[in-house]
Amino acid sequence: MNSPRIVIAGVHTGVGKTTLTLGIMAALRKKLISVQPFKVGPDYIDPGLHYYAAGVKSHNLDSWMGSEELVKTVFAKNASHAQISIIEGVMGLYDTAKGQRIKGSTAHVASILNAPIILVVNARVMAQSCIALVKGYMEYEPGVQIKGVILNNTSAFHKEDLQKSLEEELGVQVLGCIPENKTISMPERHLGLLPAEENGRLHSAIEAMGNLIEAELDIDSLLRLAQNAPPLNTYWQETIHDKSVTIGVARDEAFSFYYQDSLDYLQELGADLKFFSPLRDNSIPSVDGLYLGGGFPEMFLEQLSNNRPMIDSIRSARMQSMPIFAECGGFMYLTEKIRDFSDTAWPGVGIIPAEVKMTHSLAALGYVEATAMQDSIIAGRGDILRGHEFHYSQLTGIGAEETAYCLQGGKGGDFRGEGYIQGNLLASYVHLHLRSNPRAAHNFINSCKKYRTATKGIA
Repeated sequence: MNSPRIVIAGVHTGVGKTTLTLGIMAALRKKLISVQPFKVGPDYIDPGLHYYAAGVKSHNLDSWMGSEELVKTVFAKNASHAQISIIEGVMGLYDTAKGQRIKGSTAHVASILNAPIILVVNARVMAQSCIALVKGYMEYEPGVQIKGVILNNTSAFHKEDLQKSLEEELGVQVLGCIPENKTISMPERHLGLLPAEENGRLHSAIEAMGNLIEAELDIDSLLRLAQNAPPLNTYWQETIHDKSVTIGVARDEAFSFYYQDSLDYLQELGADLKFFSPLRDNSIPSVDGLYLGGGFPEMFLEQLSNNRPMIDSIRSARMQSMPIFAECGGFMYLTEKIRDFSDTAWPGVGIIPAEVKMTHSLAALGYVEATAMQDSIIAGRGDILRGHEFHYSQLTGIGAEETAYCLQGGKGGDFRGEGYIQGNLLASYVHLHLRSNPRAAHNFINSCKKYRTATKGIA
């Protein structure tokens, strides 16, 4: 498979790689070059931003939750439709889960895809030391191909002197020196950048960044590096099952954290997805199961709590034993009560006997292995699922007999209980990439089929 591709990686978090990536995508799109975006790791917000810059849905490439072959599969499935693939890294180039060395890192994914890397360095307070820094990144892991450098937040010194020294001493091309521009900003909140759905100034920021990249970055050299990537030994053969179930997916400003590939995989397995808004709709659609993903329900508690028709509709579905699968924000929404950052209590849907309290410090972060404590709509007792946690809230009220998982990894002691299970309801803080957990996806589809047969007599 011949597929021009490039990885945009940072020396650490906060160097500006997301903003630069968005600018590169926008600049290429302006040149009528079709771009397929990807994001390394378990991120939801950045892929959402990619869509607005590239005009194409972005996909996660995660070599911890999924195998190397799965990373190639997701890449091949989507990259074939574009002239170039832009893969944004996660954290620093070599950062990953504790004790995994580089497994799951940007460097690992780049190696799996044999993709050249452009390293982003925040050069604001750096001079000659920048050369030593880049040299260390280039030499740390054999086989990692750092083919270019972008210096961000630069001055005339960086452009006139440091760029030349980097190229002469290390033999690596500096594709651009991007000057600091305080008029271009990407607003943040407690889980990272503000999601695309809530950023009313996103289009203008992306356009401005695209113009800056067009003026300051050597786009032609970037394209040559991508086009010189060697052929990739992988392929994708699509198999789509006949539609057998309909799944309602909560999606609006409060619930936007879904891996696009998880939704794609459910569709391939025979699910017809119907999206609905817990914020604005009066009821769930006519479906055989519900999937409530993560997001920022804590920012919309008054609106969610006041939408009583939607709450009643979800409660009715629960009373009918409809399969309900909820992750993180969806988990929070289904509880009896949610306390916001000011400790004001808001009623939730009320089908999980628990209370959530927002915290001002990080409660959970990292990859986890979740062992199912009992049979559920997505797993059999003892099944091991791989996922990720990231939240600023704590939950109380769930007894041991209703706990869904035993977790290892992430923040917190190993073998801790997590999540809630009762009949056809499974809710947890753990986010799952469903193609990386295929048995869970198949089980969820089958649970929805059983419900469809039992309630509608349709097999």
